[in-house]
Amino acid sequence: MAVPKKKTSKSRKNMRRAHDFLTTQSLSTCPQCKAPKLPHRACPTCGTYKGKEVINLSKAQ
Repeated sequence: MAVPKKKTSKSRKNMRRAHDFLTTQSLSTCPQCKAPKLPHRACPTCGTYKGKEVINLSKAQ
């Protein structure tokens, strides 16, 4: 089994992990109610997707 000859420094360890950071979710705006929503998903406030009502929010409440 391979054993490292030298200790991995904090700098090298952190450079290796540089791509593991969290990214913020991209948001798009709903064309009906202009509320922020996740792309390719139905709007949680008005229940529309691509101009059609897919979730009846008046019945859900």
